[in-house]
Amino acid sequence: MTHEAREKWGDAFTYLSAIVIAAFFLTPLAWLLSLSLRTRQEVFLGASRFIPKRPTLDNFAQILSDPTFLLYLWNGLKLSALGGLGCLLVAAPAAYAFSRFWFSGKSALMMTILAFQMISPLVILVPLYRYMARLGLLNSHFGVTMVYIAIGVPMCTWLVKSAIDNIPKSLEEAAAIDGCSRFGTFWRITLPLAAPGLASAFILIVILNWSQFLIPFLLLNKDAQLPISVAIFNFAGTSNASSTQVLAAACLVAVVPAIIAFLLLQRMIVGALTAGAVKG
Repeated sequence: MTHEAREKWGDAFTYLSAIVIAAFFLTPLAWLLSLSLRTRQEVFLGASRFIPKRPTLDNFAQILSDPTFLLYLWNGLKLSALGGLGCLLVAAPAAYAFSRFWFSGKSALMMTILAFQMISPLVILVPLYRYMARLGLLNSHFGVTMVYIAIGVPMCTWLVKSAIDNIPKSLEEAAAIDGCSRFGTFWRITLPLAAPGLASAFILIVILNWSQFLIPFLLLNKDAQLPISVAIFNFAGTSNASSTQVLAAACLVAVVPAIIAFLLLQRMIVGALTAGAVKG
């Protein structure tokens, strides 16, 4: 077999694998879309018909006109955005220190930070609940935001450090010669130049926060404070077959924004994840 033939077979296998993987993940979304476009009567037909006989958008109109559902969306967006901003406020100075300063145990500390990212929230649910209860932060968006920040800071620190590593130190040295302080250099030179990396880290953290379920489910009990992920779960636990189509529409509205954001900004996100990957 010639080299060109091997390349063609390799490309064909790659595309085939991508199609299979895409079908695996897209099939549940397609089925969810099918349910959301059905009437209440068609839901009882079950799997016998994938394409609705009389597609309708009434289910989407029903949930989007519900003030309570819009409040859930707002809560999810607020918690996600505040958690992302908090991560940047904490991670940016830490990333700058790891990138520009040398100190004993630097590599070990970086690996320790990465190790914390690998800890599953399930491991800390019970002590976390007791800890937040003692601080009086249960049923508080502030408490949930602080936990989001704690969970996201390790990854955010690594992403922002990669962005800062790619900024030439000579620019900061020139600023220092001109009389700029260390903080002034960080604020006026480094952060503006690292803006694409900061934006990528923020977007990725917001998407991850949007999908958070365990933390708000554990710490929030008041219905008016719930984000969309927990609200849909509670609705699913109390719904019946007559409201399945409404639940499907609500799930799509909650999932699609994150998917669209990732698709539109995937180059920026992938660039942040791979920045510095081949740097010596």
